[in-house]
Amino acid sequence: MSTPRTPIPQTTRLKQKEFEAEAVPHMDLLYNFALRTTGNADDARDLLQETYLKAFRFWDKYEKGTNIRAWLFRIMKNSYINRYRKETREPGMVDYEDVENFYDSIRADSTDTNDLQEKLFGNLLSDEVTQALQSLPGDFRTVVILADIEGLSYEEVAEFLNCPIGTVRSRLHRGRKMLQTQLFEYARDRGLISSD
Repeated sequence: MSTPRTPIPQTTRLKQKEFEAEAVPHMDLLYNFALRTTGNADDARDLLQETYLKAFRFWDKYEKGTNIRAWLFRIMKNSYINRYRKETREPGMVDYEDVENFYDSIRADSTDTNDLQEKLFGNLLSDEVTQALQSLPGDFRTVVILADIEGLSYEEVAEFLNCPIGTVRSRLHRGRKMLQTQLFEYARDRGLISSD
């Protein structure tokens, strides 16, 4: 004998429909940012899931008609920062660099070639470009990823970071200069610029 299901209230169904219509279309963009921020597909999926769970839970706090992407990015950024703080307070059991080096050494052997996301975006940035991007200080890396890779406007980046547009422009300019310096040899070796 099965137990009867409790019907979902009308207000919950309406909230779910609104959320799906407004928030879900931005999931790929947020996943890409999470992946570039965490550097790990599993962590990126966890961060994305946590972001969307919080966004749904606090959907009534979202002001309809405002920038949904910036609101979601802010939730993601705060979740990432909170997770980072929690991890730094907990005693470490393993050296992160050892784990990262081990992961990098086995990643090529264990990659699922059926993962469409990996096929589409896996080789989008070469290792040198990815390393140069990852070596940028966090504030600059975030702005470069959001503006140059994800294509967000200065206004959207400023809203996400909760800072003035002038700060976004300054960080973007400085971040690009740092990347340019780091990638000069890479570009010259590939014939993208002349060696004169």
